[in-house]
Amino acid sequence: MSFFKNKKVLVTGGTGLIGRPLVEKLISLDANVSVVSLDEPKDLSKKVKFIKTDLRELSSCLDCCKNQEIIFHLAGVKGSPAMTASKPASFLVPTIQFSFNMMEAARRIGIEKFLFTSSVGVYSPSEVFYEDDVWKTFPSDNDKFAGWAKRICELQAEAYKIEYGLENISIVRPANVYGPFDNFDPNNAMVIPSLINRALNSRNSLSVWGDGSPIRDFIFSEDVAEGMLMMVEKGVTTPVNLGSGNGIKIKEIAENIANQVPNGPLKVEWDISKPKGDAKRIMSTKLAENFGFKAKTPINEGIFRTIDWFLKNKDTMGNKYN
Repeated sequence: MSFFKNKKVLVTGGTGLIGRPLVEKLISLDANVSVVSLDEPKDLSKKVKFIKTDLRELSSCLDCCKNQEIIFHLAGVKGSPAMTASKPASFLVPTIQFSFNMMEAARRIGIEKFLFTSSVGVYSPSEVFYEDDVWKTFPSDNDKFAGWAKRICELQAEAYKIEYGLENISIVRPANVYGPFDNFDPNNAMVIPSLINRALNSRNSLSVWGDGSPIRDFIFSEDVAEGMLMMVEKGVTTPVNLGSGNGIKIKEIAENIANQVPNGPLKVEWDISKPKGDAKRIMSTKLAENFGFKAKTPINEGIFRTIDWFLKNKDTMGNKYN
């Protein structure tokens, strides 16, 4: 029998990039799923109970945690590094409020298991990111606000373990996540969805910031959801990286997208006057693999599925995507 069968599971941010595949997987495992968000999507499964509330209020978090057994806390503020640099308070403050309120509500109510979604942004620039290295360094200046916000929330879990003896909080640090249900706004999106949108609206060429040399670790959203389920089921309470463990140049990503869009192939042009970010960011996945997790989706397949989803849904996502 599935570990999640008949369990009452709450997913904050359950309408987003990782939340949607996580909710679908929980439904397939016969869990009783509730989703918290400010906006209810029209295509949300009828098997899911939707809760509209503001997680910045502790009272709201206490209400939505009642009668739940497991909580996956994914809610956060989605935005590009440029957005977090220009509007840091709009990112940092709600991120901390969401986590502090949800984790405190879960503690008071006695939730069985809680998962906090951290980020690759907690790491300092390095060739490879190892879980144990986080507190020996500082986050990159390119991820200062996002990185510290997530670090503070990780400390909250550690504080609860020390003071209250809680051994039920899992922490995952996803790499650069992409897939359906992402934010595709070209002015405020991460690299893959931003490039997909711009490529689909280009005629002959795709302009990309930098020189294409930075190396990143990308992971498909469904794979992250699978890793989250695994860590909660196994009761893993040490922070775990969820990435592919493989580095790929932004140049390869851009060319892949330029060749896969239906209006392609496009010529990729590099704007070297623009910043390119840290040179290399790859996750060590040894710990995750020790727990049985390995990302399954090849980058070509993941990009194809993301482009396909966006083409089928962009007309319902607002004028900025057309």
